[in-house]
Amino acid sequence: MRSSHKITLFWFREDLRLSDNPGLFEAAKNGSVLPIYILEDTPSISFKMGSASRWWLDHSLRMLNKSLEGKLNVYKGCSKEILLKLSQENQVGAVYWNTSYTPWHLENDDEIKAVLAKKGIECKSFNASLLWDPSKILKKDGSYYKVFTPFYRNGCLQASPPRTPLPKPDRLSCIKDEYNQIGFSDLNLLPDKNWYLSLESCWEVGEKAAQKKRDIFLDQHLKGYKEGRNYPSLSHTSRLSPHLHFGEISPNQIWYAVQEKAIIHGLDNDMDCFLSELGWREFSYYLLYHFPELPRQNFQSKFNAFPWEDNVLLLKAWQKGQTGYPIVDAGMRELWQTGYMHNRVRMIVGSFLVKNLLLNWQYGENWFWECLVDADLASNSASWQWIAGSGADAAPYFRVFNPVLQGEKFDSQGEYTRRYIPELSQLPNQYLFKPWEAPEDVLKVAKVVLGQTYPHPIVSLRKSRERALESYRRLSRV
Repeated sequence: MRSSHKITLFWFREDLRLSDNPGLFEAAKNGSVLPIYILEDTPSISFKMGSASRWWLDHSLRMLNKSLEGKLNVYKGCSKEILLKLSQENQVGAVYWNTSYTPWHLENDDEIKAVLAKKGIECKSFNASLLWDPSKILKKDGSYYKVFTPFYRNGCLQASPPRTPLPKPDRLSCIKDEYNQIGFSDLNLLPDKNWYLSLESCWEVGEKAAQKKRDIFLDQHLKGYKEGRNYPSLSHTSRLSPHLHFGEISPNQIWYAVQEKAIIHGLDNDMDCFLSELGWREFSYYLLYHFPELPRQNFQSKFNAFPWEDNVLLLKAWQKGQTGYPIVDAGMRELWQTGYMHNRVRMIVGSFLVKNLLLNWQYGENWFWECLVDADLASNSASWQWIAGSGADAAPYFRVFNPVLQGEKFDSQGEYTRRYIPELSQLPNQYLFKPWEAPEDVLKVAKVVLGQTYPHPIVSLRKSRERALESYRRLSRV
């Protein structure tokens, strides 16, 4: 790799794509590019990737390497040390990357820029993962927004429009580090247990797969999105979240493609609803940027005194989809089998954990972090705090999702629930979401034995709701 000409090192992070990649686009203008990825599994990392995310990353890196014609160089260790070593050992004139807006990365980036600057190496970072820079969306008094709608409507939509997507670099001359002995298998991303094999049949990974999924969503599912997104048996959600998290597609590529499609076909309401979901993703990162403790501390400090329960058996039942409430169990089993959960169901299972079981939202955050292929520090933290009531612009404390009513309303024919709870597949719709109310003869015909083939409810909905409301009321008086 030794060269007499200065090269630009481009550091891939959560931007595993060639198109609309600002840092790579600029690096390619300089001439030869050394493309690298660093897996930083050091003890200083507070939030190491969960197992499902590691599976996705393994596949995504391999697909990116294919796009780079085998020229992606992977390393493992401290990014600061590796970048300095590579820069010193080779004719590196500049190091470019795209910003990761998580607290640890932002702090680390500042240190890296300072170290490389002392060596006379140019450093540039770019925004490739958010529509708006979270440092620039502020209220008139200079403070940051804490409520979503004003943030999105008054802050984002009144600011300069997101940049238009960039094409792939016209000329991308990549260099292979011949002295690097680390291969993709050496990153040890795949878990020891092969439970992840079920994910293989659920997902296509990589930039081309992301673009394909976006186009299918636009052609088949954007129309009717506003209403259809609430029904887990339908296909009106885009399922683009893992592709967005790993940067296989940019929010800008989605933002403008949705607008173009909606304008042509008159889908303004569906468009506005979908784009606001991208806005919620922006808001999550915005909160994390201005409140770095979001993943571990209650945004509203009064919740530090909340009387959470500490019951391992209830937590395990929730994690394994054995609560006795079919729509909850269907969601938790979907998560385990596919690495994903429909958004409506995420709200149902989240409400059940924190309000019916009265378990700390961080238990849910941690389990989702381990199991979701789209596990994202900002979105995961903000959403769990929202459902718990402890976050910014949180759900009101008296909003407790009733899993029976939610199932009957949003999965009325039971298609979703039966898919993941096959032991209840023969129960009629009338009793599917409350099998404990089914007469003995109905249970017998459906081959359901409560307590054996399917569990009894682990808590009473009425009593647990009353207990939660009283706990929240007491807290509100503090």
